[in-house]
Amino acid sequence: MNATKSIKNDSYTDVMLKRQSVRKFQPDVKIPRDELMELLKEATTSPSACNLQSWHFVVCDDDTGKKKAHSVVMPFNFPQTDTCSAIIFVLGDTQSYLKYRDVWNKMCDEGRITPEKRDEVFQTFLPLYEHGDRDFLVKDSMIDASMVSMQLLLAARAHGYEANPLAGYDAAKIAPTFGLDDKRYVPVMAIAIGKPAETPIQSIRYDVADLTDFA
Repeated sequence: MNATKSIKNDSYTDVMLKRQSVRKFQPDVKIPRDELMELLKEATTSPSACNLQSWHFVVCDDDTGKKKAHSVVMPFNFPQTDTCSAIIFVLGDTQSYLKYRDVWNKMCDEGRITPEKRDEVFQTFLPLYEHGDRDFLVKDSMIDASMVSMQLLLAARAHGYEANPLAGYDAAKIAPTFGLDDKRYVPVMAIAIGKPAETPIQSIRYDVADLTDFA
């Protein structure tokens, strides 16, 4: 699918400033898997620490997947989980450094960086992760996964859908339920996507002046 054809909304104001969380979707709406892959591809343009891209996705878009999703979320999240077109679990990958050389070698092969720059990266950033303790790797992957999650929310709206981010689930069950290594993958967020079946509450934000200090 051509991404430019599937994008319905390319306005910064509409996509970001008018995004709202929807908790009830039209259950008969199906998002093609190739479009779901486009959403994820667009989301992964997100920045990440040292370009490590420490994220992983589990997409539940059929009855089997949705039943698994239903089994791990809290009851107050059943409305969006059960009616959405797809719910995507975003996990941090604490071992993404195992693929790190592939990315930078490809960049070097394509002439984006010099071999010297590639080797500099391998000698500075890579050892931080190869020898990092679990606490460091978990925190780093959760930052990356959080950033890609926000981009996924915006990508969904750009494609003409609405979404709902949620963390109300049994975190300990996520990886095992989807056949993943729970030592490697850390659940960060789930995002329900679809066509809204309700008008969401018009929420307000705190005054930014109360949240900000200039140092």
